Amino acid sequence: MSSDKIDTGRTNRLPLMDDIAVRAGVSLATVDRVLNQRKGVRERTVSLVLRSALEVGYLSQEEYDLLVRPRPPNVVFLLPNGTNPYLRLLGEKVRKRADMRSRDSANIRCFFVDSFAPSALAAALRHHARWADAIACMALDHPAVREATAEIVARNKKVVAIVSDFAPAVRSAYVGLDNQQAGRTAAYLLGRFCRHQKGDVAVIAGSRIYRAHTDREMGFQSLVEEMYPELSIIGVREGHDDRDENYRHTLALIDHHPELVGIYNVGGSSDGIARALKERGRSEDLVFIGHGLSADTRRLLLDGTMDAVINSDPDLVLSAALAACGELSGDGSPPLAPLLKMEILLRENLPL
Repeated sequence: MSSDKIDTGRTNRLPLMDDIAVRAGVSLATVDRVLNQRKGVRERTVSLVLRSALEVGYLSQEEYDLLVRPRPPNVVFLLPNGTNPYLRLLGEKVRKRADMRSRDSANIRCFFVDSFAPSALAAALRHHARWADAIACMALDHPAVREATAEIVARNKKVVAIVSDFAPAVRSAYVGLDNQQAGRTAAYLLGRFCRHQKGDVAVIAGSRIYRAHTDREMGFQSLVEEMYPELSIIGVREGHDDRDENYRHTLALIDHHPELVGIYNVGGSSDGIARALKERGRSEDLVFIGHGLSADTRRLLLDGTMDAVINSDPDLVLSAALAACGELSGDGSPPLAPLLKMEILLRENLPL
């Protein structure tokens, strides 16, 4: 803060930070931390220092009003690394929002981590919690991750689950789809597209350790059994949202299951599945449902390889996550984040 202030008339000199310290009964270092909005000072002390700065004339009313506002939160997004185009797109949008930051908006950072390694993810949560007031992440629902989350929340910081829920007993909020509903919707679409054709259907997941993928699989299976008994689910392959793994799984499915009529990809990297379908000449007759609108799934919808994409708008994911990270309700608890709207996208209703 500048000390170039108008003389109050009480002295022949401009008020200094020392005057604030004396009036507030705190150290000069504390005054410096408060005026520069650094962390580590109790709210009561912050209020006392700012009021003293106003009274001695060090701050104008306008400057006081700016500083008395709550400091914008430091927010870290932790996303799984790999070849999942939807998550890369979400990461790009997070970083773009960080670059557009204004004085009153959150300080945002985004990192890609190995989320298939629970110990590495738990270490990343603890590391970034040193700087962050809140962490938004798509994480594994694993004991090591739950333990790290509980430690962070106990320090009055927030951990917000995005896309896939985890640690529901301790995390601060969840932002994403109702994933069982998404799985049932995928099953309904696939069954309708198959027109009651008898045959096998396959499910490809990133990893069942993601709650979103497990919930989607459960929803899919329950509706197939309920409505389409002529379809047989031949098991779940885990491709870890990697296009090359998904490609190899799909080749094996086609080669070993000649009655295959449909594939549901509950995770990402649908381009790997599509490559195998095209190589085996099955891109036109096999029903393919997936998740996440990105450049690759848009192209696959347009050329007819994919029949439908279940999507949650990444801009809405980002905005809802930031709201959950930064807002408090009247009693000081995090707000209940609503489930996001599910979009069912076909070739004919793709957004521009």
